[in-house]
Amino acid sequence: MNLDALFTTWDVPWGVTAALVVTAAIYVRGWNQIRRTRPELFPLWRLVAFLGGVLAVFVAVASPLDTFSESLLFMHMAQHFVLMSIAPPLMVLGAPVVPMLRGLPRVVIRILKPLFRTQVIHGIGGFLTQPKVAWIAMNAAYLIWHIPKAYEFALASENWHNLEHACFFFTSLMFWWPVIAPWPYRQRGSRWLMLPYLVLADLVNTGLSAFLCFSGRLLYPSYAAVPRLFGLSALNDQAAAGAFMWVMGSTVFLIPAMGITVQLLSPRRVRHRGHGFARV
Repeated sequence: MNLDALFTTWDVPWGVTAALVVTAAIYVRGWNQIRRTRPELFPLWRLVAFLGGVLAVFVAVASPLDTFSESLLFMHMAQHFVLMSIAPPLMVLGAPVVPMLRGLPRVVIRILKPLFRTQVIHGIGGFLTQPKVAWIAMNAAYLIWHIPKAYEFALASENWHNLEHACFFFTSLMFWWPVIAPWPYRQRGSRWLMLPYLVLADLVNTGLSAFLCFSGRLLYPSYAAVPRLFGLSALNDQAAAGAFMWVMGSTVFLIPAMGITVQLLSPRRVRHRGHGFARV
């Protein structure tokens, strides 16, 4: 097998793809509607960011990142990176709550409107986006699914593997929500708390990455049981995966931390005040 296969071997999951297309269509419809009343809150870059996140999910589940995930740990970790650190922040940058609600068909909105006005829904939304809840959820999912037995279990079952990826994606949406604070999210507490929030997450990533790099033993035996591609041994593949996670993970956590620091120290910074969760 040559290196071209790493870029050309795609396997499109039509169910997930259809769901992504519907999600994108709903957002675009809602974005167009909300632009009529709040154009300053929904410039073109929000649309581009959200659709970029949808595209990133498609790449993660349909591209060679998925095709080779059971043969190369490096590719599997790259897939996880896209599902956790590329797609979720892009979609959150699109401030998706109001566009997704506005983009639904009117009959659906009429049915759901009383539900979204209940305190229960607002309470659940507020709870899931609390920084401590979001931080614990994302990092717990990240660590638990990389425990060798849990990882091997997911590799052996397509359904559990899909659940693993869903856990990564949705807990990462939770994680990035307080960092980006998309309208109409209400920021609670000091914005300075986002610095330890991001740095501690980076420490978790660094610990797991370093363990993969320097353990000196194969943590996931399944990769020794499959034909090795491109002359890369299973142990070297594991070290490469750890190095990728270490460098890329730290970059994704520390760049926003630096950006927030600059924003907070800027004498002309604008404080963003949220307005609670959206009401249709």
